[in-house]
Amino acid sequence: MTGAASPERRSAQIEVRAKGRRLEGYAALFNTEARIGSFSETIRAGAFSGSLKGWDCLALVDHDPSRVLGRTSSGTLRLSEDSRGLAFDLDVPATSYGNDILALVESRNAGGMSFGFSVPDGGDHWDGDRRELRNIILHEVSVVAAWPAYSGTIVNARSRGGLAPATRLILARRYLDTLGA
Repeated sequence: MTGAASPERRSAQIEVRAKGRRLEGYAALFNTEARIGSFSETIRAGAFSGSLKGWDCLALVDHDPSRVLGRTSSGTLRLSEDSRGLAFDLDVPATSYGNDILALVESRNAGGMSFGFSVPDGGDHWDGDRRELRNIILHEVSVVAAWPAYSGTIVNARSRGGLAPATRLILARRYLDTLGA
C-alpha cells in the first residue's frame, strides 16, 4: 500500500475570521485521526518537512490547477510546520475566483482546507487498518467548498471576495469516498 505513484487528497473542516486580503490557518493537523474509506489515518509531526525545502507548492481552488491562488516559489504562499500541523499564509489574488473564495470563507460557506500529496516508498506505516503518514510529498493545498476528511483545521480570512454544480458533484463524490461509499 505504499508508493509514490497515486496522488492522494485529504480535506478538513475550516473556521473563519475576516481581516485584510489573506487566508491563513492550517491545511493539515498532526495526530488527528481521519476515517478514509476502509481505514483510519493520522499524520505524524514532521511529515511535510521534506516538501518545505525549496519545493514549489501551489494553493488552488478545489484542487483545480486552472484556479491558482498562489505558490511558494512566488512568495504568495507560505507554508510551515509547527507542533500543531501544516500552517499556511496565502496572499489571495484579485481574480474572480480569488474574490469568490474570500467571500465564501468570510461568510463561513467554504467547507474546508485540503491538500494533494503523494507518499514515497517507506513514507507511511500500516498497522492493520490504521495508516500513519510519516513522509508526504506535498503538491498543493486547496480551499474547498464541501465536506472534510480531517476535522479541526483552521483558515482565517483576511478580506473579501459559488461554486458550479459540477464542482459540488466532484466534492460530494470525494466526501462519499471518505465514507467508503
